Amino acid sequence: MTDTSATSQNDPAGPWAIPVRRPSPGDDKPRSGTSFPHKVWHLLVAIKDGLALVFLLMFFALLFGLLAARPNASLPVSEGALVVDFDGVVTEQPADIDPLAALSGGNQLKEIRTRDVVHALETAATDKRITSVVLDFDRFLGAGQVSLAEIGAAVDKVRAAKKPVLAFATAYTTDSYQVAAHASEIWSDSIGGVAIAGPGGSRLYYKGLMDKLGITAHIYRVGTFKSAVEPYLRSDQSPEAKAADMAYAGALWESWLSDVKKARPAAKIDAFVADTAGAVKAAGNDLSKAGLDAGLIDKVGSRMAFNARVAEISGTYDDSRPWDYAAIPLENWVAANPPATKGAAIAVIPVVGEIVDGEAPNGSAGGTTIAKHILDAVADSGTSAVVLRVDSPGGSVLASEEIRQALLQAKAKKLPVIVSMANVAASGGYWISTPADRIFAEPETITGSIGVFGIIPSFDQALAKIGVNADGIATTPLSGQPDVFGGVNDEFNALAQASVEDIYARFTGLVAKSRKQPIEKIRTVAEGRVWAGGTARQLGLVDQFGGLPDALAAAAKMAKVDGAYHAKYYEDEPSEFSKMIAGLTGAEQEQEASLPRGWFGIAAMNRQLTERRLVQDLTLLTRSGSVQASCLDCRAFLPAVPRRGDAEAKSFLGTLALLLP
Repeated sequence: MTDTSATSQNDPAGPWAIPVRRPSPGDDKPRSGTSFPHKVWHLLVAIKDGLALVFLLMFFALLFGLLAARPNASLPVSEGALVVDFDGVVTEQPADIDPLAALSGGNQLKEIRTRDVVHALETAATDKRITSVVLDFDRFLGAGQVSLAEIGAAVDKVRAAKKPVLAFATAYTTDSYQVAAHASEIWSDSIGGVAIAGPGGSRLYYKGLMDKLGITAHIYRVGTFKSAVEPYLRSDQSPEAKAADMAYAGALWESWLSDVKKARPAAKIDAFVADTAGAVKAAGNDLSKAGLDAGLIDKVGSRMAFNARVAEISGTYDDSRPWDYAAIPLENWVAANPPATKGAAIAVIPVVGEIVDGEAPNGSAGGTTIAKHILDAVADSGTSAVVLRVDSPGGSVLASEEIRQALLQAKAKKLPVIVSMANVAASGGYWISTPADRIFAEPETITGSIGVFGIIPSFDQALAKIGVNADGIATTPLSGQPDVFGGVNDEFNALAQASVEDIYARFTGLVAKSRKQPIEKIRTVAEGRVWAGGTARQLGLVDQFGGLPDALAAAAKMAKVDGAYHAKYYEDEPSEFSKMIAGLTGAEQEQEASLPRGWFGIAAMNRQLTERRLVQDLTLLTRSGSVQASCLDCRAFLPAVPRRGDAEAKSFLGTLALLLP
């Protein structure tokens, strides 16, 4: 047995100490190299230090971006011109910026919130710091007609306060001119002018292409006027759909003309629109002079001349730069003048964009997301009433019903429920409006489209063309159905059609009950037909005309609010992270710089927006989900902005392209 006592006494580490190798002669000589594990260790330490430095830099960049992305509430000048740059489109609820698209250099149109513009103009009318208002439409790509009318009415309030409102654009289109007509001075560049098109246009029909490719669209629908599915069934528009479209487009056009003529009674708008080419020829092929001769514009001049004119009214930053006027950007003014929050809270829940199943970011109306906002408002003890602000062409029936069920919780709590329709509240947009105690709309609102449909494509004939066939077994008539490769059988078709008819019966029943009308009468105005707001009111689908302020006033009255009240919005705030990414990558600046100027460039951009509608049409064929209560025709009356689902649709376009011989 080994004696360890001496070791224990002489070595403080005790018997379990690790033996230490004593240096021997020659150890002080330099080694020829470092061991491999030692090199790996140094590499790992270097990577760790590098990552720590990268994350530290990212943290400070994120902090800077978050601070920079927030609108600055301080004003650049003590007084000056409020500048509203209409770069992009105006919408009820801007979509979230897609950070992946921003990082990859993708293009996402800038979206301006309608209520921000209206609030800014209304506060500017009574604030001494604002000495004039500038409306810049040089890169404006449009808005819904209700939104344009609301902004025009707000411009009237500024002018009523005896403040100049000056509009500028290289070229004016139908949308931009509707607002510009309310200005006290309308300027156009000499290479621009005014070109009014009015509502209307064509859409694509895919029956011939689908027959060529061997794609069969199995359509399940109810409603003679449910023309959303016609592009997959026909090669042209049905007479019924054409008559319905002409009716509500004509109503919108008459409303547009009435608005513009009231704003500029001396303008020869009818003659100019009836023969624009003739007016331009008479002006020596000068479009801007033709607009000037017709009284549609007041001044023809460059942006430099326009800026100098604004500087005459509102002053300059620097007297040595007479073209650089004292400007207060819209974003700064909105940040510095938040809406009042006095009195009782009226919950406002925006429903903007296509109604889809589940959760969805701003710009789309996720059924689960909207229902949560409603339930949050209902659970809030401070909520006096609920106003649903609808600007949607509809979508999923299941998602629409999820939203309706949430509204029923508000009614169960005895909270007044008011619906305020904006530009479009059709199909599913009307479904979710049925619980309302009162429905407000504008004459320009597109509504109705009470009908449902479902689409399932099958590719058995397409596969057979390239020598591919499907085969298998079935234990019941519905085994493997719908079989998109082997063909959809009669049993499934019958079941799907029965389901659609059942949902349509539920839809018309909900409308009849909420509108307190016989089901027979509702059926005559349903069948998927789209109506303008004025006609919808005559038919009893809408209670009265009015915008969101009227709906809020009605909600406060029904809730017996005594005194002041304010709107409390329940919606997801735009992501500061996404704003930061867009700011750091310069995506917003690149997008604004790429927007067209002049009517020819705007026409080209509108062609691209039409292509996006094509993408939406084709995506509908491949979308899986519930039966749809959607009005595809109504999309033509909303800005066609790209959404996050476009990439998926483009891949489908690519697939079709590969199938073409």
